[in-house]
Amino acid sequence: MEVRKGFDTTILLLAVVLTCFGVVMVYSSSSIMATRSHADGFYFLKRQGTFAVAGFLVMAMAMHFDYHHLRRIAVPFLLFCGALLVLVLLPGVGSHAGGADRWIRMPGFSVQPSELAKLGLVLYMAHSLAKKKEKIKTFKLGFIPYMAVLAFLLVLLLMQPDLGSAMTLGLVAMVMLLIAGTRLSYLCSVVILALPFLYFLVMNVDYRRRRILTYLNPWEDPMDAGFQIIQSWIAFGTGGFFGNGLGEGKQKLFFLPEAHTDFIFSVVGEELGFAGVLVVTAMFLMLVMRGIRTSLAAPDDFGRYLAFGVTLLIGLQAFVNVAVVMGLLPTKGLALPFLSYGGTSLLTTLLAVGILLNISRHGEGEVQ
Repeated sequence: MEVRKGFDTTILLLAVVLTCFGVVMVYSSSSIMATRSHADGFYFLKRQGTFAVAGFLVMAMAMHFDYHHLRRIAVPFLLFCGALLVLVLLPGVGSHAGGADRWIRMPGFSVQPSELAKLGLVLYMAHSLAKKKEKIKTFKLGFIPYMAVLAFLLVLLLMQPDLGSAMTLGLVAMVMLLIAGTRLSYLCSVVILALPFLYFLVMNVDYRRRRILTYLNPWEDPMDAGFQIIQSWIAFGTGGFFGNGLGEGKQKLFFLPEAHTDFIFSVVGEELGFAGVLVVTAMFLMLVMRGIRTSLAAPDDFGRYLAFGVTLLIGLQAFVNVAVVMGLLPTKGLALPFLSYGGTSLLTTLLAVGILLNISRHGEGEVQ
């Protein structure tokens, strides 16, 4: 086997460009709000810039850390993530905001355990799937253990509550099992059994039920439940093909809620237009394609599963976020990787990219 000496520079360049672009868009979408809430228009810019620098350092270290050594910490790291998900639910530890307990406050910053848990599950599954090999096709050893681990994490996420992260985690786990060779009948059975439970979770909780109804017809309640998605549509519509210019958007002026976090892509559409949307989407698509290429070229099963898992995680979250802000899916509350404001999300994403880059370094053959 020929070991490649260089990293996949395309993945590296895409990650750096998307992150730097994200810092710019965070400032553009948050400066007015930051001035009002923190008396400092650069408040979110400075924080996101700090997160980006820290993220690049983490990515650089992961790039040069042989991914094979990650197998030793796969189980302990998952247990650590599980412990954080428990801690965030404890009174006095978890920070309550927006009707959910999703953050653990630290001096000067906060940690979102669900972001770490996503990477933790991918790492654990890559390690375990590579270890079990053909046993993955059995029900007792190759399916039930993963369902037990997944159920434990999903219960903790739903207690926050964080249905968006729970669904993301579930989809990533199911797809990884599918590509590893788990029987399709097992996976279909779980999906069928989960549907009534999912219906109950959505329709028995008022704000989730309103999200579904709003998704079907936002104009039924344009000033409340449908307000956010309508404002997002206005942002895309007023942007036209080339946009109104960077920093010239109007929807961020307290019209579009969560403009610098979950709905930052709407600001991209308004300020940079359809052209900007196409460029950002193309970069995500290229990143996913290079990630899959890295997975296929990995020298062992662990590398293949790990590269595929982190690529799927980034790609799925990007797809869901873009689909939500365009009204193609109900609101989920998922960040857009690289772009949305948030330290844990950005650090975890860049760590995942660093791991992907290290796998690309060990891959067989040449990267075209």
